[in-house]
Amino acid sequence: MNSSPAPLIAVIAGEASGDLLGAGLIGALRERFPGARFIGVGGENMAAAGQHSLFPMEKLSVMGITEVIAHLPELFRLRRRLVDDLLARRPDVVITIDSPDFTLGVAKRVHAAGLKTVHYVSPSVWAWRQGRIKGIRRDIDLMLTLFPFEARFYQEHGVPVAFVGHPLADMIELTVDAAAARAELGLAAEGPLLAVLPGSRGGEVAQLMPEFLDAMQRLHRERPALRFVIPAANAARGEQIRAALAAAPALPVTVTDGRSRTVMAAADVVLMASGTATLEGLLLKKPMVVGYRLGAVTFAIVSRLVKSEHVALPNLLCRQRLVPELVQDAFTGAALAEAVQVWFDSPERVAALEADFTRVHEQLRGGANDKAADAIAALLAPGTGTQDHA
Repeated sequence: MNSSPAPLIAVIAGEASGDLLGAGLIGALRERFPGARFIGVGGENMAAAGQHSLFPMEKLSVMGITEVIAHLPELFRLRRRLVDDLLARRPDVVITIDSPDFTLGVAKRVHAAGLKTVHYVSPSVWAWRQGRIKGIRRDIDLMLTLFPFEARFYQEHGVPVAFVGHPLADMIELTVDAAAARAELGLAAEGPLLAVLPGSRGGEVAQLMPEFLDAMQRLHRERPALRFVIPAANAARGEQIRAALAAAPALPVTVTDGRSRTVMAAADVVLMASGTATLEGLLLKKPMVVGYRLGAVTFAIVSRLVKSEHVALPNLLCRQRLVPELVQDAFTGAALAEAVQVWFDSPERVAALEADFTRVHEQLRGGANDKAADAIAALLAPGTGTQDHA
């Protein structure tokens, strides 16, 4: 390694959760390589960490198979543009984060051209489309996994892997101060509170919000003292959520500008879309009900390929169905409301869940950003900063 290594590092993220991971990773890499330059695709957090993004990350944020099909020409154009830029600049390493349908295609092309590749956040190959492991073994020099069961899968299939844990497990304290969260949000300190998280993408909110709203109305009739709080991922989602809520003006609901983690911390129970936010719910030790519905065509395809019996991350991590999963035909307002009611009526179940979630939290802690940066630095070690960059 050069005495003053200044690698050019490409980091590519396709959605908000990847932007957060990328920002933490860039910070940790900068500590190891103070002169490093960062390019690729990212959002506001990665930009604040010092990355130059080739185009806005939001252009990659689409949901579901049928939804992606409508955007395919644009996605292919963006991928070609990104690959051409990377091959012209020839960074020392290309780090792709999550969004595997887009990012693994980038990794395949740049790896074939001789660039080193790292993928951060395993795609769910252990759950569905296991044939993808062959391409990953061919195209990825190092896989960084958030969860230990994923690392075991890659080891069994001969893929270089490092289990780094999850940065959120480091960021979120083992014990949560719900009263402080309520005060921060300006919510009453007393009384039952349900957090409702209908997703961060427009397509998700459109699919999920009607049944979530039906569940909220049912719960309001059964529990008049229950209040609701919904964090809007951005201004557009806020408008979408408020438009849906106009159909139920009597509901005691607060819509916040972001701050989903604080909203979940403040709540007694969380009703939420399946996705990364369920991990935050686990780390906050919150009883939750997870719901999801895909487009009919998307679900017909996915259901034939899935090999996992669980959808929600808390159930996958604990290897048992600890929280209700209401998917597709089971995803109804009545079923959601009933499942939420069970948590409010079962304090002993809530206590047991908190104990299980605490064990998982402890397992995932331990400096994920630093572990990921160390693994990447080891991959770079033989010739860091030596390529000819454009």
